[in-house]
Amino acid sequence: AIGMLLLTLPVVYPAVIALGYDPIWFGIIVVKMVEVCLITPPIGLNCYVVNGVRPDIPLSDVFRGIFPFFIADVATVALFIAFPEIITWLPSQMLN
Repeated sequence: AIGMLLLTLPVVYPAVIALGYDPIWFGIIVVKMVEVCLITPPIGLNCYVVNGVRPDIPLSDVFRGIFPFFIADVATVALFIAFPEIITWLPSQMLN
């Protein structure tokens, strides 16, 4: 996960800020998308770790088991993109 962030953020972050997006909003979106990446194939690193800890459970069952969490993460990201105020409301309250 840290490798993905270190390789992409120095290139993407200045462009996103230049387009006028909130840095806190962008950070939350990036973290959520990295979480999605860590549970879905082909990367699915967390699923391979679970399979390594419990080799008696087939990898296909592990990937099927993450499906509800994948749907929840995608819904959360869609909600954050549709309503960015959800993310920026609490930090704005702390600054006032």
